[in-house]
Amino acid sequence: MEQLEIVEDVFVALRKIDRAIDIHSKKLAKRYGLTGPQLMVLKEIKKSADTPISQISRNISLSQATVTSILDRLEKQGFAKRQRSSIDKRKVNLCLTEKAIQVLSSNPTILQEEFYDEFEKLEEWEKTMILSSLQRLSSMLNAENIKVEPVLITGLIE
Repeated sequence: MEQLEIVEDVFVALRKIDRAIDIHSKKLAKRYGLTGPQLMVLKEIKKSADTPISQISRNISLSQATVTSILDRLEKQGFAKRQRSSIDKRKVNLCLTEKAIQVLSSNPTILQEEFYDEFEKLEEWEKTMILSSLQRLSSMLNAENIKVEPVLITGLIE
């Protein structure tokens, strides 16, 4: 195989990954009206009731500002609401609406959940090889200093 063919195959593989992420995001948006990060936040609220936003953000590896912004959108869309605690007025509880409960009952997945399930099936050496190859690619594309969240979506997380 010629060097140019290998380079082109690498570009094709990268584009396929980018397209897979984009297609999955569009399916989520079309079917549920949610982005991947919004779905992550809803799932975490369901799993961790009465948990402060700061802890939710740590649990899903997103900044608190990002989670707050996502919650604002979820409230506007009718998926979540914030309620002051009746016991401690300083505390704000996050609650799912019936609309969110309905969506979550259909068990939608975010792309990284699907990836994680497949990744866990690999041998340790394969996992390490994939990680080092991706880190090398990132470096070759001068992307190693770009700050991103560990979420498989295209564009900004808002």
